[in-house]
Amino acid sequence: MNNQYLPNTPEQRRQMLEAIGVGSVEELFSYIPEKLRLNRPLNLPHPMAEARLMAHMEELAGRNEVGAVSFLGGGIYDHFSPAAIDHILTRSEFYTAYTPYQPEVSQGTLQAIFEYQTMICELTGADVANASLYDGATALAEAAIIALNTTRNSKILLAGTMHPWYRKVLDTYMADLDAQVAEIPAVDGRLDLDALAGMVDKDTAAILVQSPNFFGIIEDLPGIGKMLEGHKGLFVVCTDPISLGILEAPARLGADIVVGEGQSLGLAQSFGGPLLGFMGVTEKLTRRIPGRVVGETRDTQGRRGFVLTLQTREQHIRREKATSNICSNQALCALAASVYLSLMGPGGLREVARQSLLKAAYAREQLAQIPGVEVPHAGPWFKEFALKLPRPAAAVIDAMVDRGYYAGIDLGRFYPGMEDCLLVAVTEKRTREEIDGFRAALQEVLK
Repeated sequence: MNNQYLPNTPEQRRQMLEAIGVGSVEELFSYIPEKLRLNRPLNLPHPMAEARLMAHMEELAGRNEVGAVSFLGGGIYDHFSPAAIDHILTRSEFYTAYTPYQPEVSQGTLQAIFEYQTMICELTGADVANASLYDGATALAEAAIIALNTTRNSKILLAGTMHPWYRKVLDTYMADLDAQVAEIPAVDGRLDLDALAGMVDKDTAAILVQSPNFFGIIEDLPGIGKMLEGHKGLFVVCTDPISLGILEAPARLGADIVVGEGQSLGLAQSFGGPLLGFMGVTEKLTRRIPGRVVGETRDTQGRRGFVLTLQTREQHIRREKATSNICSNQALCALAASVYLSLMGPGGLREVARQSLLKAAYAREQLAQIPGVEVPHAGPWFKEFALKLPRPAAAVIDAMVDRGYYAGIDLGRFYPGMEDCLLVAVTEKRTREEIDGFRAALQEVLK
């Protein structure tokens, strides 16, 4: 193997291979089945001089669509992010400090994590929050594992209105565990509570619900939680943190675990990542949560300080005792969320949620007036809604890009029979002029 980007010399590589008892790099990887090997060179261009490479990268970047008005949602949203967030994130003491391996000299990082945990607790109503998880999907899957380990039951009841990709991640987590995942059916875009009542039994480990759900509709959390009365199962709610600016905190509505995606809290969309999974739990579940918990203390001189109170990662304790193999606390993303929430405050977050709700309501009303367009779901909702179109949604989306709009998500990608349905998200950033222009362009495309 000759790779000019590896810093080791051929002699150094020979010595390393000799030390582990193999004759070549190819022999080192011989255990990989032949059918899984590429068996050809990578299809990469030839090396370029630095100036030529920069020009080539600029040419590639120029192919990106820019300037389009975004009505995309489905888990990642175009919310406003104050400039101060990037300024703070790019301070070297934050972006170079991956994780507080030496907590006694990592007080700044620990304090930032502590403040993040505190704000997540205030937002979700939970007693304890961890720091932190990869994204909303892994947070949901980790919550399911907590439920399995806590209750010793084996059945997970999963909302059919949960984000489809979250459901796929959960299936991956559950594949090699002694667990069964049953999907709760939906009616009119919301969970069928009558069907759910017949599914809950003594073997239920948890009910996993998203509210606002994938269609933007708010679920009946108190009604769902009551179905676990008399059972050991836990109530897990996946939520949009922006919605909590105007909606009651899920933990105050009976949720044992609250999880979600924190991208809306000051993180750029960035083509889908990096993201931030948050988790809050009741106090009795503290020792079950993955990751770490930072606590506040006093040193021998009475000065305020911060410590790693709980570390349940397999890096820190025996693997068989670990609650998870999650080994990253997404510290920089959590810091962005902390700065965002600090700058916004309760009033600012409430205003972001209120504007998102009202602008989405205006957009849905306007779009529903286009001939042939229908609103398929009723009930209370927040910032996101489905539209039923007289044409396939995929074709409409392509045509709208040519007119300067990212129209939304083709629901047919996830739900058979909904190929003519479009999921539209409206945040506080959208103006009346943009919404009116969106309506005009959509009406033109649908003629």
